[in-house]
Amino acid sequence: MTSSTNVSHARDRSGAFTLIELLVVIAVIAILVGLLLPALGAAREEARATLCGTNARTVAQGVAIYNSSNTEYYPPSYVYAASPTSGEWFVEDQMLHNPNAANGYVHWSYALFADGENRIPEGAFRCPSTRNGGAPATDPGPDSKNWEPDQINDLGQTSPAENPEDRQAKRMAYTGNAAIFPRNKFDLSGPPRRNRLVKDSEPLFTGRTILATEFLDSRDGWKSLMVGGKIKSHRPITPFVGVSSGSDVYSEPTSNASITRFTYPAPSAIKRADQLVQGEIEDPDTILNAVGRTHKGPSSKGPYGGTANFSFVDGHVERLNVLDTVKKRLWGDAFYSLTGPNKVAPPPAGSP
Repeated sequence: MTSSTNVSHARDRSGAFTLIELLVVIAVIAILVGLLLPALGAAREEARATLCGTNARTVAQGVAIYNSSNTEYYPPSYVYAASPTSGEWFVEDQMLHNPNAANGYVHWSYALFADGENRIPEGAFRCPSTRNGGAPATDPGPDSKNWEPDQINDLGQTSPAENPEDRQAKRMAYTGNAAIFPRNKFDLSGPPRRNRLVKDSEPLFTGRTILATEFLDSRDGWKSLMVGGKIKSHRPITPFVGVSSGSDVYSEPTSNASITRFTYPAPSAIKRADQLVQGEIEDPDTILNAVGRTHKGPSSKGPYGGTANFSFVDGHVERLNVLDTVKKRLWGDAFYSLTGPNKVAPPPAGSP
């Protein structure tokens, strides 16, 4: 009897975990979770960045389709609308200031998804890596979910209102190259320059000319695009500066056509990540500081932060740091969207 009982107890002990064994198992699981979670987080982050790149490519494809059906011209980045609801606009209304702010803007995204053609879905303008998928419209309209805290529209309103409501994608993660997508200054009366529509045959080096990129998400309600409380998401990225006028490119002289009037900003004009403040969309040194730095990459470990997806005129997409785009001169060789001599100065002798 005694022998049988001892055997039974031995079997019970051999089939159960001791407290020490249980603690060891828990510790091993904790270590494995600690090792796997960062990898899973990085995988999710890379998946979001890849989707942002896919959407950037879709946007580029939409632009190509638009060009093919609109006499081969790129759409303007934005124009002042002729009414509060339609996509109609008139050249004579495109002044230095909006003659009727209650009408809002017609944005280039509207030309791709909502002008009756539905070339691409509205969701293609969003990036899941950014706050709420993208910046709100400058004039978000009546729906509160399209507004950001502290945002003011062009009529000075701080809460949802029926008008103005811009005709554009409700959230914009992407912005265009202003040398290709012109601003709306078609009827300037003072400065020597005005905007012009750009034909799709004008950019010569299509695989080395940026078409669009991501906005800088400052993670604080899009204050990177905020000036005076207004989030200026209708603005394109101006990549060049005037040789004599700096950021005031419309005042660059038109005389002496043999002189190149525009140039890339100096690399030193690109701010480090810790220098970025609100209002980069009107940075007096270069609006390139409003280009995104959301994604990880080889260059994201340096002082200039992360990378953004850049779609090119030929439709391909690359993930780059904004400083790389200046050093590699990837924004084109002319300020195509401005009248007058608009060639960009070649790189200095001896530069890479």
